Amino acid sequence: MRRGGILNRHLAGALAELGHGHGVLVCDAGMPVPRGPRVVDLAFRAGVPSFAEVLDGLLDELVVEGATAAHEVRDANPEAAALLADRFAVLELVPHERLKELSADARLVVRTGEARPYANVLLRCGVFF
Repeated sequence: MRRGGILNRHLAGALAELGHGHGVLVCDAGMPVPRGPRVVDLAFRAGVPSFAEVLDGLLDELVVEGATAAHEVRDANPEAAALLADRFAVLELVPHERLKELSADARLVVRTGEARPYANVLLRCGVFF
């Protein structure tokens, strides 16, 4: 058993398979999950684990070269908007419907227990060198 890092074997395995340019959707419990991508559902109960906890854990494991979120997050969920602004120097904002379209091309969906709207972000994997 691993001493630290991500302990969920499904998530650890999925992360190991990602390559440059692959998308990872980190989403709240209400985001429609697209057909096709591998899904790791971490939701346990409302708010557990939180969007922030999952995002921070993933950012510890991944090199991210880009991030996209719904522009509706600014008004509907200022806390998530502030979190995203803090984590990403450049954050592309698109309409929520467009985020759902873009998510269909993600390689991995990580569903959190977040129960507040628009706590979603699409990450684009980079390389470590």
